[in-house]
Amino acid sequence: MRLEKNNDVLGTTNRGNPAESGLCTLCRADCTGKCEIWKSSLTGRKLLYPRDFGLVTAGANNTTHVGVSYNSLRIQGYAYGSIGLAEGLTKDADHCIFPNVDLSTEFGATIKTKTRLPLMTGALGSTFIAAKYWDGFAVGCALTGIPIVIGENVVGVDKESAISGGKIEISPELDRRINTYLRYYDGYGAIIVQLNVEDTRNGVAEYVADKYGDKCIIELKWGQGAKNIGGEIQVTSLDYAIFLKERGYVVDPNPALPEVQEAFAKGSIKSFARHSRLGGTHFDSVDLVREDFMKSVDYLRSLGFSRISLKTGSYGMEELAMAIRFASDANLDLLTIDGSGGGTGMSPWNMMQSWGVPSINLHAKAYEYAAILAANGTKVVDLSFAGGFALEDSVFKGLALGAPFVKLICMGRGIMIPGFLGANIEGALNPERRSAVHGNWETLPKSVSSLGNSPEELFACYFEVQKKVGKDEMRKIPYGAIAMYTMADKLGCGIQQLLAGARKFQVNQISRNDIFAANRETARETGITHITDANHESAMNILLK
Repeated sequence: MRLEKNNDVLGTTNRGNPAESGLCTLCRADCTGKCEIWKSSLTGRKLLYPRDFGLVTAGANNTTHVGVSYNSLRIQGYAYGSIGLAEGLTKDADHCIFPNVDLSTEFGATIKTKTRLPLMTGALGSTFIAAKYWDGFAVGCALTGIPIVIGENVVGVDKESAISGGKIEISPELDRRINTYLRYYDGYGAIIVQLNVEDTRNGVAEYVADKYGDKCIIELKWGQGAKNIGGEIQVTSLDYAIFLKERGYVVDPNPALPEVQEAFAKGSIKSFARHSRLGGTHFDSVDLVREDFMKSVDYLRSLGFSRISLKTGSYGMEELAMAIRFASDANLDLLTIDGSGGGTGMSPWNMMQSWGVPSINLHAKAYEYAAILAANGTKVVDLSFAGGFALEDSVFKGLALGAPFVKLICMGRGIMIPGFLGANIEGALNPERRSAVHGNWETLPKSVSSLGNSPEELFACYFEVQKKVGKDEMRKIPYGAIAMYTMADKLGCGIQQLLAGARKFQVNQISRNDIFAANRETARETGITHITDANHESAMNILLK
């Protein structure tokens, strides 16, 4: 586990307690730094290397592995060979360099969706933090060329949306989110719109199909890794709580009760939690779930959606098998499998700590089940793994553990950090825009000002983004998007270096042989070969030849 708060080698610090991903367990939008993702949003790929070159040497301390986790997988390297070189390149050492590693990939059953990096976002739905910083997230993802997911309940919580008889008439917030991404979409990535029980009742699929057609992928949702109940938000207005209840949501405590209203007026109740409903409560068997799922997919196709995905959470093995089998049989385009404990904008804390299957166990079984289907002749749906990914080494491990079925790694909180940071910088440097961009700083903290005092100085990829969009359009790019592009550049470069060391020059060539297990328990749980067993027979042949 990465439990150290300070990384002296990189000059990074966790403000709070670090999670397995390397992020703080509680990530604040107003944070002044400086975890690794935060700092890489400014300095980019420079953060791949130890600080203060020429004055220091550095040594790794992550060599003792206890228990089963992604941290107990290690990455293979090889001393010869090269696989997956692009057309026109040779196996000469001048061509086998890490910048020539191709990170582009694609997913989809019939229509292929291309991405520049093997990454996508988690679902950014009705939580207010998603709405506040959406411009930075969406523009950053579009410029980077990766998919972004609009999560559940966006229409339902929007006071300006109009719903009549289960049909959306207007939905300003959903429109804003889709159009912000599409403005900079250039053929790589995708905008994915998620559906839960309330979204289905409110006619979100019909609205998206009528207005945007095949510009969007539609996603059915079974669950997520952060909780085993429906999505929540918290509101501090009694009027808003009543509005949400009247719109059909479960609101706790019930704002319609006189005693609750009195408690709110006196100040003993200060907020309300809005909850979504559980799906599938009226089914008692796997066969009934399958029948309903197939009907839902058929209905979405009848609306005109040619690309459909499914998101499932860290349920047990039966639900995992159902998700993989049903999604494959329905010829879906993507299945995202989110392990515990996933990230959250609003989930019960002790639920998140204790519910569900940890990511590595769930993902290892997902590979096993997918391989069983493939061996029996079934075309397996393309997979995305989610649940605790933030840095380039974890992305590599997730892709390798699920290869060849996993096409993308889904990152939630890690992709949001540059959006926060960029907005804070933009608000500090441009006070007249602070409110609009939801900046939290009046001035730049020392952790930022030590790097510069203008966006051109602060963001390592500023001029790369400017080259991409042009000088005039650059004035419209949120700083959060520039920060995200910079952070993604660091991640991409790190993944390229790891792949080059494994002698793989195309990300789709990654395999389970490119990682090994650091302890026997991890080897047993994942099916990944233990360190000292990997290539042992080949070693013996060399010694005894």
